[in-house]
Amino acid sequence: MKLSFQAEGSTGSRRLDVEFSSLIVAGWAGRDRHAIEHHIEELFAIGVPRPSSVPLYYRVAENQLTQASHIQVVGDQSSGEVETFVFQAGGELYVSLASDHTDRKLETHSVALSKQVCAKPVAKGAWRYADVAEYWDELVIRSFIQEGEERVLYQEGTLASLRPPLDLIAGFTGGAAMLPEGIGMICGTVGAKGGIRPAPSFAMELFDPRRGRTLSHDYTIEVLPEIS
Repeated sequence: MKLSFQAEGSTGSRRLDVEFSSLIVAGWAGRDRHAIEHHIEELFAIGVPRPSSVPLYYRVAENQLTQASHIQVVGDQSSGEVETFVFQAGGELYVSLASDHTDRKLETHSVALSKQVCAKPVAKGAWRYADVAEYWDELVIRSFIQEGEERVLYQEGTLASLRPPLDLIAGFTGGAAMLPEGIGMICGTVGAKGGIRPAPSFAMELFDPRRGRTLSHDYTIEVLPEIS
């Protein structure tokens, strides 16, 4: 799957056309192990299986990546999750933004399948990781959903609560700090305010407080009938 990014960095702006052959979703990517265990127990109580390891690297088909502003899902029990998205291009690591849109009904049967069945919207902008690495923990991810006529803040938090991308990459590669070209990695999220719930639209941002800049993307969700 080929995606195009407008990459902004200290060396200027340029277009990146990246061919992805693999997509990795890093689950259970928080830094606080006690908080992760508590969340695992909460989900287990409602039928979501425990992860086999923490963090856990889910494989998702690369053709689920999309930069479209509209996706289709089967059934009305899916929702988005704002996450950073990292990839290697031309020997350089870049960060963008993605939504790990997930089928919550299927999640109680299989987390891996619940992620696989939904498209993963990705922003069209990217930053050089080297430009933000020094203050990575200060970056803020947030998302908004539509509820009735209101645009509601759904998620918000700094990246300090999540494992740094180089740690996640090393965990996936077995120790190497460089993500192989062609692999995109979605790097974890923060909790939903008011609980996880579906919505007809999802907007997401990655905010850089030092440079006063934002990566953003939004999309609408069309629900297809669940026919048995």
